[in-house]
Amino acid sequence: MAAAGVETIPLYPRRRLVGSAFGGFTSLRRGEGSDIAGSRPYQPGDHFHAIDWKASARLSAAHGSDEFIVRERHAEEMARVVLVVDRRPEMALYPRGLPWLHKPAAVDAAAELLVVSALNQHGLVGYLDYGSHPNHPEPGTPFWHPPRSQAGVWQGDLRERTAEYLSGGFDAPDDNVDQALAFLSASRSLLPLGSFVFVLSDFTRPLAPGPWARALEQGWDVVPVVVQDPTWEQSFPDISGVMTPLADASGGRLQHVRLDAREVEERRRANEKRLAALRGDFLGLGLDPVVIAEDGALAVHSAFLAWVEGRLLVRGRRW
Repeated sequence: MAAAGVETIPLYPRRRLVGSAFGGFTSLRRGEGSDIAGSRPYQPGDHFHAIDWKASARLSAAHGSDEFIVRERHAEEMARVVLVVDRRPEMALYPRGLPWLHKPAAVDAAAELLVVSALNQHGLVGYLDYGSHPNHPEPGTPFWHPPRSQAGVWQGDLRERTAEYLSGGFDAPDDNVDQALAFLSASRSLLPLGSFVFVLSDFTRPLAPGPWARALEQGWDVVPVVVQDPTWEQSFPDISGVMTPLADASGGRLQHVRLDAREVEERRRANEKRLAALRGDFLGLGLDPVVIAEDGALAVHSAFLAWVEGRLLVRGRRW
């Protein structure tokens, strides 16, 4: 594997599934597969998609009370992991050489870490974005690599596509993340319960809860990966009185402005408020985001390790 030296992370599910469908090739375990292994009474933490409604209705009628039966299935042999990558123009801000976050490099490091981690756990990896690419020149056409095959996934089209991210193609529409989640919801046959969907974006646009809620209804483990510069997006530096070039995200045009102390403070408060609101929106949806503020591989790995540790804490409390 080309990325054999890359550090990996364990991919722990946020919620408890019927069985364990992660990281094995045996189909003797109970889990979220296609073959029915049996049934049992409903337990807290079971997903409603696993309920056998007909059997539950019969049992409820016989007992004269609400009873729910859950179908148990043999576990899937491989987990599914899908990367959704935002390619809006804003994701190309802050080019290399500046002392700020280079978003393409951060996304590339995160994608490599997640792909290698998934393959290390014998998973299947998919990829989706709405940026322009030679094979699909029509505007709004997604680049979709379904999680069907493990062989050569990181050496082939997927690695080539993520490498392209470093050089251009930042022309996706403002709602491309919403479109991607809707696309996946329409392709749910490829993603069983418990599949990981990592969404990599700066999330500087207002969050539309609908597409996220519909993705969660599929029983997927959706993980927002927030890629924001800590100086200019999570906060704002004290540049009052200094002539400063500010970029127009949509076209990349530079405009020289001189902000006073009040304007600087307003921008700082707005950025900090936006990040706090974003965290609140994700928390309200039951999501635990990963926040990336540096583009080095070690820093990206540390951000994901903190996310893993947070999941272990939740598992320890709930399970």
